[in-house]
Amino acid sequence: MLPLLTNRLPAFLDQSAQRMTDWLRTHGESAMRFRQIRHWLFVGRATNFAEMTDLPKKLRVQLADEFRLFQSEIASRQQSCDGTQKLLLRLFDGHHIECVMIPEKTRRTACISTQVGCGMGCVFCASGLNGVVRNLSQGEILEQLLHLRNLLPRQERLTNIVVMGMGEPLANLDALADALDIACSRDGLGIGARHVTISTVGLPAKMRRLAELGKPYHLAVSLHAPNDALRARIVPTNSATGIRAILEAADLIFSKTGRRVTYEYVLLGGINDSKREARELARLLAGRCAHVNLIPFNEVAGLPYRPPTQRSQTDFVAELRRAGINVKVRKRKGADIDAACGQLRRKIIEKTGGVHPDNPVQLARRVILAFWESRLGT
Repeated sequence: MLPLLTNRLPAFLDQSAQRMTDWLRTHGESAMRFRQIRHWLFVGRATNFAEMTDLPKKLRVQLADEFRLFQSEIASRQQSCDGTQKLLLRLFDGHHIECVMIPEKTRRTACISTQVGCGMGCVFCASGLNGVVRNLSQGEILEQLLHLRNLLPRQERLTNIVVMGMGEPLANLDALADALDIACSRDGLGIGARHVTISTVGLPAKMRRLAELGKPYHLAVSLHAPNDALRARIVPTNSATGIRAILEAADLIFSKTGRRVTYEYVLLGGINDSKREARELARLLAGRCAHVNLIPFNEVAGLPYRPPTQRSQTDFVAELRRAGINVKVRKRKGADIDAACGQLRRKIIEKTGGVHPDNPVQLARRVILAFWESRLGT
């Protein structure tokens, strides 16, 4: 188990190429050694410096003395009957994050987190029930991909990345962008940028920054409601942004990348799943190159929400299709392994007494939950 360290060794994956080549030169080695180390990590599946047998033994010892190759470890692993695997990773400071491997036909998709917890406050989501603790570093984001890749047989590789785990990706855009640059590079994991999907609750300023990167990443906007009044109740950050600004920023990304934007919509039974909301959503997206990804609510212990009925889900889909909106209902994966993001971490927090009642984010969540409990009569 990783010790809890405040004065920890620097993480290798948090170092820039320039920083490491400078370090190698000061130790009498050429810049070529950096490429060897990266090759061992991303291709050779090395988990420590000692395994890098084409490096001089002295260099391997020096690297181990000054850097951590991995700063996270697998605390728990769950495997679903459908092949989905979920990892709970313990970080160097004792916090936990989750990441998921989703196999489907020839695809091997890694779903990764960007923060410890989440500060967006979406009322149905387990990831943010205990607030946001901190951003993940570039290295901590990359390590999730490596841990998941290492679950695969050697002849298999990761094909897709979805940034839909714990946290709001655009709230940690700098570290995420750097990590994706490495993951998509030839000397990284070689995953094409067009096979990366970034999900956001909708932060217009950060969405515009993402557009400026000029990367052909696919954008998924977590919309969940067709009007500001309802969305502000489900997604509290909407009060500071508004749907119109989010759609305008999404339109900018489409104009820069040519990639169709996906709008994710969690169907909460009796709250946002009526024909009326479906028709309003259709009007909102009319004329846009958009795809709607409907997600039946995945029940979370302690939350007062329920999935939609099959009838309301079918009617919702029919209303959108009647209006010419491209729509698909997301397949439920890993239903038997704490499938919703944050559930596994939440169990750990509750087991270890890690819930802090004086946390203002948690207090705000309790207020929101109390509102909806009274509204639903639960």
